[in-house]
Amino acid sequence: MGAQGAASAAIYGLSGLRLTDAERAFLAAAQPWGLILFARNVAAPDQVRALLAEARAACGRHVPVFIDQEGGRVARLRPPHWRAWGPPAAEGPGPAGRERLGLRMRLIAAELAALGIDGNCAPMLDLAAPGAHEIVSSRVLADSPEEIAARGLIVAEALLAGGVLPVIKHIPGHGRARADSHAELPVVAAPRAALEADFAPFRALAGLPLAMTAHVVYTAIDPALPATLSPACIRLIREEIGFAGALMSDDIGMAALSGAMGERAAAALAAGCDLVLHCSGEMDEMRAVAAAVPRLSGEALARVQAAEAARRAPEPFDIAAAEARHAALGEAIRGAAA
Repeated sequence: MGAQGAASAAIYGLSGLRLTDAERAFLAAAQPWGLILFARNVAAPDQVRALLAEARAACGRHVPVFIDQEGGRVARLRPPHWRAWGPPAAEGPGPAGRERLGLRMRLIAAELAALGIDGNCAPMLDLAAPGAHEIVSSRVLADSPEEIAARGLIVAEALLAGGVLPVIKHIPGHGRARADSHAELPVVAAPRAALEADFAPFRALAGLPLAMTAHVVYTAIDPALPATLSPACIRLIREEIGFAGALMSDDIGMAALSGAMGERAAAALAAGCDLVLHCSGEMDEMRAVAAAVPRLSGEALARVQAAEAARRAPEPFDIAAAEARHAALGEAIRGAAA
């Protein structure tokens, strides 16, 4: 299986702009499958490239690196070195808005690929219900399952065309949560039939290579456990929604989950996640996760290998022409609304 087969079922964050000695030793021993970057890890293009080179050298292989770069409130790369974007829905309605969204994500993919970043945790396919917490409602692609699915596919295809793996989130749907799972555990008491609208965009894009779970309890599926830790929810994701790709947890360091960090990691894998995501870069927590996480093997390894194989070389792309077209479409949308 080579170096990939030896990778552990984990994705970790890093603490800062350069690798520490402790991180270098940890990565060499823990051999995570992937890494994820946050604002604390990015200052300038050359710095990011150097950080990734250090991390990959520590692991002795090309470790896939992810980031959350949606635009709006979730953007780790910001000016002056990278473009500023509003929320995805701000690209506008109709065919022109869809085209603008595709251009946005293709431009984002070009920025990520230039840094050596392999994956973007997007598109977010959550359908916001009335009263949903703004942590999700401010980031939705659209206001209907059909349009979310259509725009989600545009996002995914633009990223793939740019050489970047998309990660659909937060499966099976975070849009009914009235709480922020970073701070507490949301509980959704909607009946099972009502959840079909939430599932629909994920079902439509179930063929994509990677997905991230939701730290949300759906009482109609599992009255006690959030989806990330629930075998019943993971079965639903696999069998009813039909997602067959590599499934990563949302950040297990979030306050929605409880218990020791190693226990959280083990529970997520036991429920059926293929990969555990731990984002803080806090070394003691990372060591606890590493002690609880096995090397990838069996079906999980096969799904992860298939996900990596889905990433392709960027297609030819005229950045200046894309920027001009994006701006022109925006002017046309604003003119039509005036």
